[in-house]
Amino acid sequence: MLHLIEKTAKAVLPASLHRRLLQVAHRVRHRWRKWRKSPISGISVILTNEAGEVMLLKHSYGPKAWGLPGGGKSAGEDPQDCARRELYEEIGLKVDALQPLGVLEETLSGSPHRSHLFTAVVTDKPKPDGREILEARFFAADALPELLIRNVPKRMAIWQAYKSDN
Repeated sequence: MLHLIEKTAKAVLPASLHRRLLQVAHRVRHRWRKWRKSPISGISVILTNEAGEVMLLKHSYGPKAWGLPGGGKSAGEDPQDCARRELYEEIGLKVDALQPLGVLEETLSGSPHRSHLFTAVVTDKPKPDGREILEARFFAADALPELLIRNVPKRMAIWQAYKSDN
């Protein structure tokens, strides 16, 4: 349902108004989660290019830091389908070969959060939607920007361990 609302908003609202509403919705959702403490589920994807650089995104809402592609998973939605949907909606990339890295149990906005972590290599350039995602850029894995969303280092460590084992 939320994805249908988002799709409708993109079709109807000017980008500047849509970005402002996303900021408000982010704050409301954060407070709602802190109050309700209902379990939530989502995905994160570590995308690399052929040079091994990692893609990070800047959202139009939330912390003004770099983060990984990802998003919320609907009840009953397959985690890989969710990852593919989020990548296409946010940055216009179609990704078929997703490698699962694991599932993290954590707390997000005061609520229990299950995050499915994937990795994939992409050859196409990202095309940020300009609404939810303002910028998408590749960085050398050993030269990530200092200002990262707090969940990025843990996910990068899991990815680095996976790379070392494979």
